[in-house]
Amino acid sequence: MKNKLSKATLVAAIAAASLGMGQAQAAEYTFRFAHVLIEDTPNGQAALRFKQEVEENSDGRIRIDVLPAAQVGGDVEIIEQIQMGLIDIGIPPTATLGNFEPRLQIFDLPFLISDYDTMVKVLDGDVGREILDTLEAHNMYGVNFWGAGFRHMSNNERPIEGPDDLERIRMRTMQAPIIISTYQNFGANATAMAFTEVYNGLQQGVVSGQENPLANIYTMRFHEVQDYLTLTNHAYHGYAAVMNSDSWNSLPEDLQEVMREAFDNGRDMARELTLQDEERILEAIQDEIAINELSPEAREAFIEASMPVHREYESVVTTELLHKVYDEVGISY
Repeated sequence: MKNKLSKATLVAAIAAASLGMGQAQAAEYTFRFAHVLIEDTPNGQAALRFKQEVEENSDGRIRIDVLPAAQVGGDVEIIEQIQMGLIDIGIPPTATLGNFEPRLQIFDLPFLISDYDTMVKVLDGDVGREILDTLEAHNMYGVNFWGAGFRHMSNNERPIEGPDDLERIRMRTMQAPIIISTYQNFGANATAMAFTEVYNGLQQGVVSGQENPLANIYTMRFHEVQDYLTLTNHAYHGYAAVMNSDSWNSLPEDLQEVMREAFDNGRDMARELTLQDEERILEAIQDEIAINELSPEAREAFIEASMPVHREYESVVTTELLHKVYDEVGISY
């Protein structure tokens, strides 16, 4: 009896292993998901959750290979590879996508979106969908907007208590014309630099300051090489979840729905983790960097100083689209 049970158990184990191998080999679609973030960030964790959910809910018909931490290049290179079909999925910043589709830059206008609830209303609503649809002309399908929270400013020169305090500070920015223009209007010396190079750039004095959400500042340890952090909340650091158009269109409707739901859950997870992390991060770094918040008067001064950038980019993002966002956020025109 013992021998028979052993043989039965062995047969069952072989059958289970064979079934597992068959399921592993049965993926009809394999997609590469590349991003520049390390996996400890909220969006890095959300990308792994997305992979797990897609593979489970598609019953193994879809396999997702996640390539984090700029393994295949920076955001610009990832976008180019998505367009060419070398990479299938990405979550590049909207500001960087603005190099390919100018209307995506609208969310990076300084002091446009003031708080979390307004961000959700705009990005997840009809205006957000209209903006995502502009990517179709660039061989990309825009699924939804992820994000890493509102951006803040840090530097090694002085506390930022108003626009004048940015005068002549060498600020690292993304490779995004609208953000470069923003800091130029504030009187800073804007320097575009890849995200993965920022720590060394700050440490070596190539640049004196940078802007990022708290999650990125903390996980990349920027607070170790910066003296001052100002909680400016000047722009929401949005990521557009995009797919190569051919990759998206290759899926039948049922699998598109699996992907769409997983993208939405990934977005929600990233946002929730970001909110949870921000209070913890501020507490963790408060002894290593001087932290200040803008006064209401300073915020008004920054808003006024930002209007030339809004006017400069109105024709780029289109007046019609800008006015739709203004209507959503309550800005008069």
